[in-house]
Amino acid sequence: MKMTGQKHLTLLLWLMLAALPYFACKTTLPKGPVSVPAGFDWQGHRGCRGLMPENSIPAFLKALDFPEVTTLELDLAVTKDNQLIVSHEPWFNPAICQLPNGDSIPKRDEEKYLIYQMSVAEVQGFDCGSRGNPRFTDQQKMKTVKPTLRELAEALRAKNPERAASIRWNIEIKSEPAWDGVRHPPVEEFARLVITELRALGIDKNATVQSFDIRALQEMHRQAPDIPLAYLIENIRGFDANLKELGFRPDIYSPYYLLVSKKLARKCHGKGIKLIPWTVNDVAAMRGMIHLGVDGIITDFPNRIREVSK
Repeated sequence: MKMTGQKHLTLLLWLMLAALPYFACKTTLPKGPVSVPAGFDWQGHRGCRGLMPENSIPAFLKALDFPEVTTLELDLAVTKDNQLIVSHEPWFNPAICQLPNGDSIPKRDEEKYLIYQMSVAEVQGFDCGSRGNPRFTDQQKMKTVKPTLRELAEALRAKNPERAASIRWNIEIKSEPAWDGVRHPPVEEFARLVITELRALGIDKNATVQSFDIRALQEMHRQAPDIPLAYLIENIRGFDANLKELGFRPDIYSPYYLLVSKKLARKCHGKGIKLIPWTVNDVAAMRGMIHLGVDGIITDFPNRIREVSK
């Protein structure tokens, strides 16, 4: 979604207000190494976006090199031939992708090239790695394409069968009501495609499906109640109001990390819900999250995990 300046300002103000409890207790947060609880869920965000092109096969293969990583986090879009593509946006981000002929994508056209209007072959004509990412200067530049979920699963199994068999998946359905039928199929169909492919690939027992879109979570809950769900949060309505709107208890509550507090951790755990924030890249912030009682962390930099306990 392309936010207006007003929406950006409103979100920033919300987050500043919501983060006050975190900063108020920051002086009590650990400044040195912390002990990571047993069973802690370290998730590689879009593979390892800080090190390799996001949501690419090389990024996920690299994430497997870090033994602390227990889960691979990724996003899904859908092609016009109903294939699941690993992509954060249902279009090509001009900051990191370029046209098949090597030209840059003009900013004005950033949402012109919709994945849902293309075949897999057309999608994979775009290079989404050679440009690098201006936000992640340590990221290795390389020519790479957006893979299908099937291609990703098969690549992991071919490279490291044992690790691929044990790794967990945290898969986001990227949907919004205004996008139905234009940037992705109707949400009930989107959920059905995800369920079908997870089962066909044999990874449904190791997968969690997440979304900001409560409709997607509700459809997953209705169609496949056995698959764990994570409710992604970027609002300040609060835990109780968000759960009431969702209508059922998710397995994981996954807010922006500055929304985390000890009170939120107690509320989640009181209802048997895990608390896993996004996206935590600073070692000190990782230590702070563990101190507050989270059950896992989503990070762009799995190479920094070991520093948390050193």
